[in-house]
Amino acid sequence: MDDFPAKIADLLESVAKRVRSLTVERMAGWARWTAIGLVLALLGLLMAIFTVVALFRLLAGLVTVEGAYAILGALFVIAGIVLWSQRLPKAEEETLVDQRE
Repeated sequence: MDDFPAKIADLLESVAKRVRSLTVERMAGWARWTAIGLVLALLGLLMAIFTVVALFRLLAGLVTVEGAYAILGALFVIAGIVLWSQRLPKAEEETLVDQRE
């Protein structure tokens, strides 16, 4: 009976460690990966912006500024058309059209 308080203390400590491993450590991992993902997304966005600016300056050097605007505008319009055409599978488009009528 002498070691009963020590057993209770060990039990409480093991329960606290288990609860911490199930809650705090998992959330810390999620928070870390969320922060890393946000930083990578921001760096990717900056890289895309700098690439477009560099491409524009390169085109403006080769042709006029108006020509660079026209070329980049056409590229973005074509990319938009391609992405827009892939937004829904054809079967879903037909059911959506049928539901509207």
